[in-house]
Amino acid sequence: MKLPIYRGDVPYLTTDQMIEVDRAMMEDLRIDLVRMMENAGRNLAHLARARFLGGDPRGKRVAVLAGTGGNGGGALVCARRLHNYGALVSVFVTGPEESFTPVQAHQLDILNRMRVPVAQAAAVAGGDSPDLPDLIIDGLIGYSLRGAPRGAAGDLIRWANGQGAPILSLDVPSGVDTATSTVFDPAVRATATMTLALPKEGLRAPGVDALVGELYLADISVPPSLYAGPGLGLEVGNLFAEGDIIRLN
Repeated sequence: MKLPIYRGDVPYLTTDQMIEVDRAMMEDLRIDLVRMMENAGRNLAHLARARFLGGDPRGKRVAVLAGTGGNGGGALVCARRLHNYGALVSVFVTGPEESFTPVQAHQLDILNRMRVPVAQAAAVAGGDSPDLPDLIIDGLIGYSLRGAPRGAAGDLIRWANGQGAPILSLDVPSGVDTATSTVFDPAVRATATMTLALPKEGLRAPGVDALVGELYLADISVPPSLYAGPGLGLEVGNLFAEGDIIRLN
């Protein structure tokens, strides 16, 4: 499925502005991280199903790569939903459960209780990865990236790029710094990227578009009035009036 390209004006956010959006959502509106994460993961699963899995995930192999932060939490929600849709989901994480922040650890615990296969990144590096997946979900590192991905995250990025399967990145391809528009080595070469709330400024920088692929924008329930507030001063219309996901390029 191809979503129609949105032709209206969409503001792009700097990393500092996105941090302010997250703060205002949680502190001013009391829309907590769990709700935003659930919205992100649900939309990611919907896009994966519609765009890459032929509208029917049953029996399709999906590898979900999840870091220990917020980006990984959204990917874990996506893994749960794709599993419920009938996909054969394998999850690979960059650290043990105790290294996850509490909200993300809760999402991981749900998957463990559901008996969705979860393994450490070393399983991929050691050659124990599943058969060639039909789709790879990249939820390793979001807009908080600082420096080149190392260790388990770097190993999973290299593995993903070498599979020949389509890659759907959450918010930003892992290894791309949206604050400086730097593409580090390694960085995910995404087939498509689903960014959240509003697109990040670094995603439209010269040379980054080749890693972003198709760019989609998903709703996490940020009201237009929040963007118009004194912390941001942006005029944002009702972007998601016709659907929770829109295509930007």
